[in-house]
Amino acid sequence: AMCQFDSLGAVDHVLLSGLEADEWYVDSAKAALQAGTMLYAGKYSAPDYELLIRKQCCLAIESTMILHTPEVQKKLEELDIPVMIERSSYETEPMGRAEWVKLYGVLTGREAQAEASFAEQEQYVAAVSTLANTEKTVAFFSVNANGQVSVRRGDDYLPRMIEIAGGRYIFPNLTGSSNTITMGMEDFYAGAKDADYIIYNATIAEPLTSVAELVAKSPLFADFKAVQEGHVWTTDKSMYQSSNVTGTIINDIHLMLTGDTDQAVYLKKLN
Repeated sequence: AMCQFDSLGAVDHVLLSGLEADEWYVDSAKAALQAGTMLYAGKYSAPDYELLIRKQCCLAIESTMILHTPEVQKKLEELDIPVMIERSSYETEPMGRAEWVKLYGVLTGREAQAEASFAEQEQYVAAVSTLANTEKTVAFFSVNANGQVSVRRGDDYLPRMIEIAGGRYIFPNLTGSSNTITMGMEDFYAGAKDADYIIYNATIAEPLTSVAELVAKSPLFADFKAVQEGHVWTTDKSMYQSSNVTGTIINDIHLMLTGDTDQAVYLKKLN
């Protein structure tokens, strides 16, 4: 949610944070915590209730992680602190996630700025969505410490972003109970070795700085078509805190697919 406040120039409306300064990739939030104008109030699962009361917190915006600790939500409500569960991550349409900025526009009294912010992102989508699909296939994944691969379910918002950008997600029919599916390296190799492009998801793993680092995770990567043809990319670490710029990220994927490698903001080509 913080990125939406940031896009409105309204981070000063947020007094208490569930992340510490070094966990934020939203620069204005990091700066506010470092300056002391925003205070760390504990993790979502263990908030500093005394601090929330002392600072007269009037609204707790929580991610869906709060559903794993219902006792925390109950306690907040017992303290007369309303709890709003932020469900933008449940949106299957990518721009549905970005459109949540309009809610924060209402909360902060900046509805005009919210409309402008969303319209800017819509322009990126409008510019690429009418173009013919390149038919180039894309794998989006990360590798965990156990050598297993995390990919997105076929109907997740990220595969949809790839489609809008003019590509085809390599696992369109992948299903599961979670948006993120874990598979063995051999299964991933069988399904993705011929993908035209691969994007390493650095938002949930340590970022890569080279193709050699990817191959070091498994020698199988050396046989991937995208590795052999030089089409290996990585996300920016900040991307998961950037749902306000969904249109920009879609445009980045389009730039990747069309070879305009110098203009991308949230994607980086690995050599």
